[in-house]
Amino acid sequence: MSTTSVAAVAANFGRDVEANVAAIAHHIETARARGVSLLAFPEACLGGYLSVLGRGRDGTFNEQPDDLPPVMDVDGPEVRRIAELAREMTVVVGLCEASGSERYNSAVVVSGDGVHGVHRKIHQPLGESLFYAAGDTLRAFDTPAGRIGALICYDKAFPEAARSLALDGAEIITVISAWPASRTATAGDLAEDRWTKRFNLFDQARALENQVVWVASNQTGTFGKLRFVANAKVVGPGGDVLATTGLEDGLAVAEIDVAEALETARRSMFHLRDRRPDAYLREELSRA
Repeated sequence: MSTTSVAAVAANFGRDVEANVAAIAHHIETARARGVSLLAFPEACLGGYLSVLGRGRDGTFNEQPDDLPPVMDVDGPEVRRIAELAREMTVVVGLCEASGSERYNSAVVVSGDGVHGVHRKIHQPLGESLFYAAGDTLRAFDTPAGRIGALICYDKAFPEAARSLALDGAEIITVISAWPASRTATAGDLAEDRWTKRFNLFDQARALENQVVWVASNQTGTFGKLRFVANAKVVGPGGDVLATTGLEDGLAVAEIDVAEALETARRSMFHLRDRRPDAYLREELSRA
């Protein structure tokens, strides 16, 4: 039996890069003391997210952020500092990636060995495309913590994204988020907010349908007009929530034998094996 301790962070990160790195260092040390091998931070944890997101009353995206996240290079000093802090741990952080003239909302997977992979957010909600280019690649990465896939926030609303990573051999999928409460019908109790419920539902559904370990981080508190729903969690391959922060800041930590958990979940009904892509494609072609 070989167990792995995995964790997701629920915390608030703004524009102050030095403060963000200090907070990341604190969470890494806290996680290290608990034997964590894989730690996922929220979306945009190195430079903050967008301060507004959504349509104005006239239906257009006419609200503009007060400022934009600072751009960073994947091989730049900020990511190198995270790799130095990570050492033996595999860490996933979010940043605004510079690539030529384009900006990408990116997740970077690092350890003390360097960068293992980069995922650029593909699915862009509520006007995010006004500020970021979209990624176009889904693939898993080999890391000291195993073969993992990375998604960002709204990506998890699309079953094809997580399924692509599972088919590429990801046994653990990290999903880093800056997922807010509803701005049009916010519940007084954040736990009852409809977007909180969707956030949690997607996590359990994606883990279960792909029979993978799911590690979901999220921002907390507020940023501009956004109020984040927290609920960082680890979900097992049977869709069961193994650890969660609920509405609080902190770490959701779970110890799991990944190979055994996947083998148990997939023993009778193995969803990846039992797919019928020939039937799915035929349906798509018939509607074209």
